[in-house]
Amino acid sequence: MKNRILLLCIALIVSMAAWTALVYAGLPALLAIHWDMAGNVNGVAPRAFLFGHVGLMAAVLLLWLWLPALSPQRFGVDSFKGTYWRIGLLVVAMLAFIHAMLLWTALSPAALPPAPHMAAAAAAVFIGLLGNVMGKVKRNFWIGIRTPWTLASERVWYTTHRLAGKTMVGGAALSLIGTFAGLPTALCIAVALAGVLAPAAYSLIAYRRIESGRA
Repeated sequence: MKNRILLLCIALIVSMAAWTALVYAGLPALLAIHWDMAGNVNGVAPRAFLFGHVGLMAAVLLLWLWLPALSPQRFGVDSFKGTYWRIGLLVVAMLAFIHAMLLWTALSPAALPPAPHMAAAAAAVFIGLLGNVMGKVKRNFWIGIRTPWTLASERVWYTTHRLAGKTMVGGAALSLIGTFAGLPTALCIAVALAGVLAPAAYSLIAYRRIESGRA
């Protein structure tokens, strides 16, 4: 599992680097890298920024390789190693999508939907896919709903992440539907984020119920 995912991540990074090098001479000197919710460009960077972004993808992959060695005892990732690496692939794939979006909007700005809509749809898919595996994430210091209460109690961690799997997938689905229906991008993003934040708030409620003996 780990080796296959590593190869996929490396392939994504190399393909983004190769695509960037291939079209680099034809890119404008300044690239749009950020947009407001209305789709207006409010951030630019030199085209060399793209190679820095490829470097960021490589750095994230190296960090993902290193994090298990940094985990304290009882908070390691070995008990959910397959899920850990699937999430790593999702993170690298999301960065690759952002890179592709930056390249494509620079090359063919009129051929795509507004960048905020693309970003909102991609974020919804990313959150939904994360939610799909969230129930398999064991207690650790790097990924998941890491609040003081989930880290303090295995039972709170378990119940919180079972809930997170449902709220993240549900919020992502509603956000994606809203994006394609043309609802405001800010609203769609807020709905997706609510699916992430709700379990964090619930973890305190679950902890207090367990501590008081009511659960």
